Amino acid sequence: MQEEEIYYTLALTRMMGFNFQTALLLYRELGGGKAVYDHRMDIGDVMPDVTPRLRESMKNWDDALRRAAAEMEFMQKGGIRALCMNDADYPQRLRECADAPIVLYYKGTADLNQQRVIDIVGTRHCTTYGQDLIQHFVSDLKRLLPGVLIVSGLAYGIDICAHRNALANGFATVGVLAHGLDQIYPPRHRDTAIEMIRQGGLLTEYMSQTEALPNNFRQRNRIVAGMSDATILVESAYKGGGLITCRIAQEYGRDVFAFPGAVGMPASEGCNKIIRDNMAALITSAADFLESVGWHTATARPDVVERQLFPDLTADEQRVVDLLQQTNDLQLNILSVRSNITISQLTALLFTLEMKGIVKPLAGGIYHLINA
Repeated sequence: MQEEEIYYTLALTRMMGFNFQTALLLYRELGGGKAVYDHRMDIGDVMPDVTPRLRESMKNWDDALRRAAAEMEFMQKGGIRALCMNDADYPQRLRECADAPIVLYYKGTADLNQQRVIDIVGTRHCTTYGQDLIQHFVSDLKRLLPGVLIVSGLAYGIDICAHRNALANGFATVGVLAHGLDQIYPPRHRDTAIEMIRQGGLLTEYMSQTEALPNNFRQRNRIVAGMSDATILVESAYKGGGLITCRIAQEYGRDVFAFPGAVGMPASEGCNKIIRDNMAALITSAADFLESVGWHTATARPDVVERQLFPDLTADEQRVVDLLQQTNDLQLNILSVRSNITISQLTALLFTLEMKGIVKPLAGGIYHLINA
C-alpha cells in the first residue's frame, strides 16, 4: 500500500470531532483515507446525510496529519507495518466485522490470514489445571494439525501460557495488545514478546504513546475474536475478560469452545456457565476441538478434483472450484478476494456448489472441496 494512503488513513483515526464509527463509515463509503481527505471540504456533497458538526470537523486536519507523520517515523525506525483495512495483509476475517479497526499496527512474521486461526483466552489467575490443559491441547494440536496460528492477548495467566506453549511447539503466535508498540505490558512478558516477533507477531490498533487503559483491553478483545475462526476458553471466573471475548466471537458468528472444570471451582465457573447456557461447545482435547470444527480432514492429503468431473458449472462456479483445487479449505473472505466475486454473489455460488455435492462448509466460514 502506498505511503500516502497510509499517511492519510492514520490521520483519519486521529481526527477530533467525530467518533470511531463515523471515521469507519467515511473510510468504507469513500474507499480509503486519502479519499476522505480529498473530500474534506465537500463531504456534504458526496455524503448528504452528514451532520453540520461533521462537516465543520472535517475541515481541519493539521493536528491529525502531524500525529500521523510522527507515527510513520516511529514505525520506520521500529520495523512496524501499518495494515490499513484495504491492505491485502489486513486480517480478512476481522475486516468483515462491523466494528473492525481502520488501521492495525503490526510487528512480526506471521501471516495473519493463515488458513486456520484460533484464539485461546481465559483468566489472568489460571491454575495448574488450566496450564496443563493448554500444554496438552497445544502439543496434541501440533501432532494433529500443525498449521494453525494461535492468538491471545499477552496478559498474565491463560494468555501468556498459550503463547509460550505455542512457541515451544513451533506454532506462530500473535499477541493483540491494548497499547502502542512502544511498550510491552506487562513488562514481565517482554522476553516472550520478543520471541513472538520472530515466530508470530505483536498487533494493536493503538498508536505509540497509548497507555494500557482498562477500556483498551475490552476493545482489543474484539480483534482477538474477529481475526480468529474459533475462540477457546480454558479457565474463567464467573465474570471475566475471556467471557467478553467469547460473547463477541458468538456475535461475529464464530465458533466458541470451553473446557469444563470441577463444580464449585472458581476458575472454571465461567467455562461451566457458558457451556450450560449453550454459548460454547464443550471440549476436552485437541481431537475434540478438531472434530467439532471439521478440521480433522485437513491432515489428509486432499485429492485433486478434475475439471471434467463438473461439466455443468458456470464460469464463476468453475473459478471457485479452481481456487479450491489450488488451496483447499479457504475462508469466505479470502475466496472473495482471490476470485474477485462479491461476498453476496459468492455466498449464493457456494450454496449452489454445496447442493451439487461439490463443496461443503466448515466452521469459521471455510469451504472445503469434496474429494472425488
